[in-house]
Amino acid sequence: MTYQKDSTLSNQLLEQLSSQGIDALPDLFRILLNSAMQLERQKFLGAAPHERTEHRTGHANGYKEKTLDLRIGRTTVQVPQVREGNFYPQCLEKGTRSERALKLALAEMYVQGVSTRKVAAITEQLCGFEVSSSQVSRAAQELDAILQAWRERPLAEYPYLYLDARYEKVRQNGLVQRAAVLIAVGVAHDGKRAILGVSVAHSEHEVHWRRFLQSLVARGLCGVRLIISDAHEGIAAATRAVLGGVPWQRCQFHLQQNASKYVPRLEMRATVAADIRAVFEAMDRSEADALLRRMVQKYEQTAPKLASWMEQNVPEGLTVFAYPASHRRLLRTSNGLERVNREVKRRTRVASIFPNEGACLRLISAVLMEISDDWQADKAYLTFAH
Repeated sequence: MTYQKDSTLSNQLLEQLSSQGIDALPDLFRILLNSAMQLERQKFLGAAPHERTEHRTGHANGYKEKTLDLRIGRTTVQVPQVREGNFYPQCLEKGTRSERALKLALAEMYVQGVSTRKVAAITEQLCGFEVSSSQVSRAAQELDAILQAWRERPLAEYPYLYLDARYEKVRQNGLVQRAAVLIAVGVAHDGKRAILGVSVAHSEHEVHWRRFLQSLVARGLCGVRLIISDAHEGIAAATRAVLGGVPWQRCQFHLQQNASKYVPRLEMRATVAADIRAVFEAMDRSEADALLRRMVQKYEQTAPKLASWMEQNVPEGLTVFAYPASHRRLLRTSNGLERVNREVKRRTRVASIFPNEGACLRLISAVLMEISDDWQADKAYLTFAH
């Protein structure tokens, strides 16, 4: 009986192969895999179809279709079901594992920053067959639907909003240009951080920041109580236009770096840095204001440009004193977002120059999505008092 069944199957396969040639490969694979899965279910049940036996461990329960995307083409197989027990054909798992592993490897290598040319060379060595750059690109683009859904997911209330940008080299119209990667991070009421959005733009000009912030609001961003960023003109103008009325905390780290441009003598830098740091580390706003007045008076004669700059700019870094003391250390700078940017840089360094903005956005979105997911699994970034 078994011999006759195997012989019929073999003849069927040979006839199909002789009539259709290599175009028959997906169907041949489907026939073989369906037969293998049926045999595996028989072994699992301890009985052939409609057979009555004392050793039967369960009952067949029809089939469920499953579509497989293989190198030889797309095919739909019939996966046998069992009424009792947790049955899943291992031959199906083995038959598709290498296929899925290859796609995941290509996508992961792309996310890790390996160029498509290098990926093609590596997969040829690992898999024993050539993989073209176009195939690698298609495999990487399978991430796009997931990443786009993540970038466009609905938002809610985020009391604290961090904004920053970094630059990547992107080929545009045959020229290699620097593209701005705009990133927004929020802290929710549960105290956990999340990367709210990312955009690749031509620059950090107001029009790009404004469009980016408008997209966040359109997705539901609300309840922002404080914006933390550096003093880039594009960010400042865009936040006033889109989130007008929300207080702004100028990053103290960048603020202190900016002060060094106005120090007239190199030997004064350490003293000036210590004076500014004392203002930032005051117990409250009134003490910070008093220290700032004394600091301005101290440098009015020896460094008048520095004193004038301090008077106008340092107060922008003192907004944080209006917020809970337990939050201030994490709100006074955008250093947390700077660390995100360093991780992005580490992952994009291998790519060096992106072929287009889409490739740049894909890779950075994947990295940021990974970071954001890790944050959700971690403990709270800060704690809100009820």
